[in-house]
Amino acid sequence: MKILVVEDETPLAMMMVALLTRIGHAVEVARNGGIAIELASEHKFDVITLDVDLPDTTGFEICRELKQRHISHRTPIVFVSGRPTIENIQYAFDLGAADFIEKPFDPRDFISRVLSVVEETTVA
Repeated sequence: MKILVVEDETPLAMMMVALLTRIGHAVEVARNGGIAIELASEHKFDVITLDVDLPDTTGFEICRELKQRHISHRTPIVFVSGRPTIENIQYAFDLGAADFIEKPFDPRDFISRVLSVVEETTVA
């Protein structure tokens, strides 16, 4: 699988990459929304993990834009955020997110939930 991790916190991004590459997946990282949009426009990803708070925009804006683009409109998006308010979670799902994982997260739970989103998409 090819996964895009959109996360501006370097240690967390590195941990997510390590977890996913250790089980055999190709991972690219975007540290801001502009790079995320650029990468998602140029490559087909099987899943995108997306932080809510980014330095140049919000994950919600990125999700909205990705869902409108032809190449990425069907790509499952998993929000990974330290702001799991009911409003944020509901808004993420309203925008078409497949899941919302709260930071800090258990590494096994993170892997399981990201991979299950992809499995659900390929079965559907």
